[in-house]
Amino acid sequence: MSSEPAHPDPIRHHDHGTWLPRFTGRVLVVCPRCGGRALVVPRPDLAAPGYFSDLLFRPRRLACAGCGAVADWTAEQRGAALVGAVPGGTADPFFRQPLWLQTRCAGRILWAYDEEHVDALAAYVGARLRERHASPTRGMFARLPAWMKSASRRDEVLAGLAALRVLADRSAPADRSDAAHERGDRPRHHGSVYFRGSPYY
Repeated sequence: MSSEPAHPDPIRHHDHGTWLPRFTGRVLVVCPRCGGRALVVPRPDLAAPGYFSDLLFRPRRLACAGCGAVADWTAEQRGAALVGAVPGGTADPFFRQPLWLQTRCAGRILWAYDEEHVDALAAYVGARLRERHASPTRGMFARLPAWMKSASRRDEVLAGLAALRVLADRSAPADRSDAAHERGDRPRHHGSVYFRGSPYY
């Protein structure tokens, strides 16, 4: 007779308050010139950020390997303060380009910034038991919409995330998801503020 339990332990997810800004270090977007996949990253000549939140203020570069398009972004300056980007929504926080990783799911749009973001979402959605070890104030998982957290939608959302993984490996304009088009998403008017010499965190 087997000594294995009749029912294995449920898959657990431990939420330690991961912030969405953590996944803004690498953002896959639709190229504004050719419509293929472009990449938004911190400018390569800068030192690595000390905190994930620093990513919202660091100068960015958009580059497309397909057509060679390049663009730069810097945080808005108001006096001695820098106004950083605000993550969230179906456009990237810096250039406001449509995210490359978007797909229709459960009558909504499922999106992610890059493959690491997809994997983090899949680990949460696929878990049968979710444990929170931090305040939900800024945590990404606590702020997910109810339809993504619903057990009844689990298989559907996991299938959508699998579709995003496949899309991440594609780059031609013809590979662009029909969900990744301009839809008049309202731009975010207020960003985080950083005063030089006085960290905001």
